[in-house]
Amino acid sequence: MADTEKNEGLVLCENGTLGQIKIADDVIAVIAALAATEVEGVDSMAGNITHELVRKLGMKNLQKGVKIELLGEEVSCALSLNVAYGYSIPEVCENVQEKVKTTIENMTGLHVTDVNVNIAGVNTNVNR
Repeated sequence: MADTEKNEGLVLCENGTLGQIKIADDVIAVIAALAATEVEGVDSMAGNITHELVRKLGMKNLQKGVKIELLGEEVSCALSLNVAYGYSIPEVCENVQEKVKTTIENMTGLHVTDVNVNIAGVNTNVNR
């Protein structure tokens, strides 16, 4: 191997640096949506996509209701959510913002500048 060595699937250059890592906007959107739906009080992403439907339909459908803007290594995220009835909307939104920011930063190494939350609806179905 003249120019590179293979090391566990990664190409390691002669000077010891790794190549570029590119993360698609769709991947960040799925990460954000999954993080948001893990917060207590979030009923679903706007469009009624729940964890059960995601398992059946695939991850692509989870990113509905998420808009990602990537500028260099900075991410701006906008989410549309449905909140379960009985939860404090400001508290749920604050928890979503923190969870999404932390999750994206931990998983991608990118810096999240803002997480904007739009409440699209309130689910009043008490039979969960």
